[in-house]
Amino acid sequence: MAGAPDREAPPARSAFARFVPLATRWSDNDAFGHLNNVVYYALFDSAVNAILIEAGLLDPTTSPVVGLVVESNCRFFASLTYPEPAEVGVAVEHLGRSSVRYSLAVFRAGAPSAVAAGGYTHVYVDRATNRPVPIPEGHRALMEKLRVA
Repeated sequence: MAGAPDREAPPARSAFARFVPLATRWSDNDAFGHLNNVVYYALFDSAVNAILIEAGLLDPTTSPVVGLVVESNCRFFASLTYPEPAEVGVAVEHLGRSSVRYSLAVFRAGAPSAVAAGGYTHVYVDRATNRPVPIPEGHRALMEKLRVA
């Protein structure tokens, strides 16, 4: 279309430090025959939390300090459909005192570019008070490894 701004290209795999394979589910498809838009946010959340759990840094039911999502976004470039397997690319975009902003993208397994991309910000809080706290050192060390130049 004349005069329309160029659409941002989907990110490539090289933009991410880590990939988490995740299965799509029958219930993820919507009436239009593809994964519903809210599913991509669940994939983002599942990937980040899987990395934290695998590293021994998060127990969803007992950890005294947890990251709460305070902002999220997603752009769509193509569709996935159940039963296509997905991979979520994860990178740390910004690391603050009590917050971390992740860059995230959903890929078809093995594909060179993303079908959806976005991110979210976690603010670390004390579970009991819900008040912000500094990111624990173990988390910070892991997040430093997830940065991409």
